[in-house]
Amino acid sequence: MIDPRLQALRVLRAEGTVTATAAVLHLSPPTVSQQLRQLSGELGLKLLEPVGRRVRLTPAALALVDHV
Repeated sequence: MIDPRLQALRVLRAEGTVTATAAVLHLSPPTVSQQLRQLSGELGLKLLEPVGRRVRLTPAALALVDHV
């Protein structure tokens, strides 16, 4: 079974926004953001970088998603 935080990262890559990711996963956007911050902290990797009001996956996040 996949970690829900990794699932959120994978869906974010496909959907492009935290709001769309939350809708697909039936979660609130703050919950998705919290999951991704927690995953980033546990891994010690920066997974997202802000781009205006949106976020972009870092190269580390893209590599992680490719291995999920």
